Amino acid sequence: MRLPQVRAVAAAALLLAPAWAFAQEPGRQEPGRQEPGRQEFGRPEFFRVEGLPRGDTLSIREAPDADSPALGQAPARGRLRGFGCTNDTPSGLTWCRVKLGPIVGWARRRYLTPE
Repeated sequence: MRLPQVRAVAAAALLLAPAWAFAQEPGRQEPGRQEPGRQEFGRPEFFRVEGLPRGDTLSIREAPDADSPALGQAPARGRLRGFGCTNDTPSGLTWCRVKLGPIVGWARRRYLTPE
C-alpha cells in the first residue's frame, strides 16, 4: 500500500473504533442515544446553585437520596462541576453527580442551573 492509502485506512479505523466498541458491549448505549430519565455520565459540565431559600445551602449527599448522609454543603451561587444526572433514584426525583472542591457526591437537580 502507498502511504496515502495507509493514512486513509488508519484514519477510518480511528473513526470507526468507538462505534464498534459500543456495538460490542451488551447493554451499553451509544453516546447521544440515552434511556429516558438518564444522562450520560462522565462528561463534565458546570452548574450554579440557585433557587435555595435565603440563607440555605445545598447538601451534597453520599447517594441520590435525601435520607443519605450529607458529605458537604454548597453555598447559594456556588459553582459545582457536574458529571451527569438521573431520575433513576429511590424517590424518582432527579439528582446529579457533582464535585465541589474535594467533595464528590449527589445534589438535587432542582437547585442546579447549567452555566
